[in-house]
Amino acid sequence: MMKKKRILLCVTASIAAYRSCDIINNLRKSGFEVQVLMSPDAHHFITPLTLQTLSGKKVVCDMFELPQEWDIRHVSLAEWADIVLIAPASADMISRLACGLANCVVSATVLATQATVIIAPAMNDRMYAHRTIQDNLARLRDLGYLIVGPRKGRLACGYEAMGHIAGTDEIVRLVKENLHRQR
Repeated sequence: MMKKKRILLCVTASIAAYRSCDIINNLRKSGFEVQVLMSPDAHHFITPLTLQTLSGKKVVCDMFELPQEWDIRHVSLAEWADIVLIAPASADMISRLACGLANCVVSATVLATQATVIIAPAMNDRMYAHRTIQDNLARLRDLGYLIVGPRKGRLACGYEAMGHIAGTDEIVRLVKENLHRQR
């Protein structure tokens, strides 16, 4: 019997955080095990309880929270994951990763992993178009990170523009394709 594939879903501070619920449901329906990490401000957009209920696992929000059993949390999670998916990926998290910062559980775990990392940006169109964010995304691509989206859609500011998170089906399809390549 093949071992169940493990997805580490990192949720960051974006209005698109609600989409992580659909992503978890789709991944679990496909037979994947999902562990959720949240960046420090993500709880302003969605609760850990919601994500814990959907994933069936305690959500990790704090790098310094004492685990039930001793482990170095960001390292053990980095080793656990077959795929690390950051959805939604805020401008802040994209910038942290591009600079190699390890100042929260999400960025520290991503820096420690050898798994494929998929990033689904979601932000205001002006933020997305900013040269710094475009340079950071290019740097992450050069480092081997996969970027999915964003696309044109309705943004929190009320108008249609580039910066809307990629569709759930597109994100899950990219996860599955990369897991298939790992076999």
